[in-house]
Amino acid sequence: MSDFSPRFTAVDADRAYDEWGANCGPGAIAAICGLTLDELRPHMGDFEDKRYTNPTLMWQVLHSVGARFKARAGQFGSADLPAYGLARVQWEGPWTQAGVPMRARYRHTHWIGAAQRANCGGGVSIGIFDINAIGNGSGWCALQDWESILVPWILEECVPRANGRWHFTHIVEVER
Repeated sequence: MSDFSPRFTAVDADRAYDEWGANCGPGAIAAICGLTLDELRPHMGDFEDKRYTNPTLMWQVLHSVGARFKARAGQFGSADLPAYGLARVQWEGPWTQAGVPMRARYRHTHWIGAAQRANCGGGVSIGIFDINAIGNGSGWCALQDWESILVPWILEECVPRANGRWHFTHIVEVER
């Protein structure tokens, strides 16, 4: 996905994390909107106080940076990813059981970027931008690699009580 390389590096992402807590939400927004993390920071509303990007803040930030977008909410799979945009991942576990307050689910979510492009065989390849992959290059990887390599690593390292399942709760098409 080299033609979608973000305008920030792993060093920039580490510095932004140390300075203001930049994580998956700001990383995905900056990558998809073609911004550096420093350029994005003034648009992040109350992020620095709470250190997470819920859907309401995501829409506010996208409006603030002038992005044109359409958002869908529900339960989606990989086939529903945007042609170019963002997706909010819900890691599943005890917090997604019936009767558990929605607020508990929000603590176990993750934002990624997505981009489709035509491949040599006439099909479409889907790339995923995940801030957790930026240390190994641009942060972009093939959807299959994200699902089979990065997701299991994230679940093991960051969401230890997860049951191994996940789904997308929000799909955001962003105009390029």
